[in-house]
Amino acid sequence: MSLFRLDASIRVDGSTSRALADLVEDNWSKAAPGSSVTRRDLGLDPIPGDAWPTAVTAWPAPEAGRTAPQRSAVDLASSLVDELAGADAYLFAVPLYNFGVSQHFKTYVDLVMTDPRMAPDTASATSGKPGVLVTVQGGNYSPGTPKEGWDHATAWMRRILEDVWHVELDVVTCEFTLVGVNPALDAFTDLADRIRTDAEHQARERGRALGSHRVAA
Repeated sequence: MSLFRLDASIRVDGSTSRALADLVEDNWSKAAPGSSVTRRDLGLDPIPGDAWPTAVTAWPAPEAGRTAPQRSAVDLASSLVDELAGADAYLFAVPLYNFGVSQHFKTYVDLVMTDPRMAPDTASATSGKPGVLVTVQGGNYSPGTPKEGWDHATAWMRRILEDVWHVELDVVTCEFTLVGVNPALDAFTDLADRIRTDAEHQARERGRALGSHRVAA
């Protein structure tokens, strides 16, 4: 059994999304001993921004007539989908940046979807496989908060992973991660501690469930 893990945080030290993903992975490994992990770190090794439009223009052209950049973009898309197709389960750790989806993750998704195996309205290479999405927000955008509705990333990521890629998805969310960093949020320290403790508990639970799912299968 194998896990594909993707990280999109531009931080390593102090990254909450990475720390929560570590908990998911650790508990997945305990539930599915002897398993392997394939990693892709978009925060440290981003997909080139021109790969998607280059791949899009490549597909209508005969393979023999493609330019070197087009062949490179198509090959990169194929290798990304190979990683997804070869995994039994998925772990995506993607923070909220500037109220929207990480540009690194968006670029990744766009390029992946140029491959015929991941085209919309097809039985994608990820269809029916379990996955966990870890997402974190520096503030709080929950219903009833002053910035309710400002999280423009989570719903989009769920739409892609659940409805387009057909991953059987669980979500772990941690808010107020900038408490202790931004002095304007100091009043929410106790609440942020409770939210983080709950998110860590969910991460462990989701990891165990992910591993158990594959063992049962």
